[in-house]
Amino acid sequence: MSAQANIVAFDGAATPATHTFVPIAALADPKSGDLTAAWRESLASVPAYAQISVKTTERKLKSGVYRVALIVEVPVMEAVGAQNAAGYTAAPKVAYINTMQFVGFFHERSTIAERRLARQLAINIAGSVSTSVAPVATGVVPELVDQLITAS
Repeated sequence: MSAQANIVAFDGAATPATHTFVPIAALADPKSGDLTAAWRESLASVPAYAQISVKTTERKLKSGVYRVALIVEVPVMEAVGAQNAAGYTAAPKVAYINTMQFVGFFHERSTIAERRLARQLAINIAGSVSTSVAPVATGVVPELVDQLITAS
């Protein structure tokens, strides 16, 4: 397995901002063999439970097919209003979480090149990329998907 490192990604805002995700966990379930690695932002002004998080998972299904996934969760905080009559201001809470999953299913006989082709086509279609773009061969998701591994 590869070592976990920080992930830096731009958001989709009109003026893009970078988000840095720090490693928080790497787990291997001894019963199922599932592998999971997790990262989250580490903003001082936001409670840990409300930080944007990233998780990768890998599972070998009974059919021999590998299921690999990238999950990004973006919590949305409630807007804190004014104080009540007693002067109390409620602590902010997470109102809801927006989640995006990128999931691939690959036969155990598939090659790195075949997995890379499927992944890159999906990414290009999702990003409306119709021109020639060289396939990315490094990074957290490409490594997870193409080589059927997850971080440790």
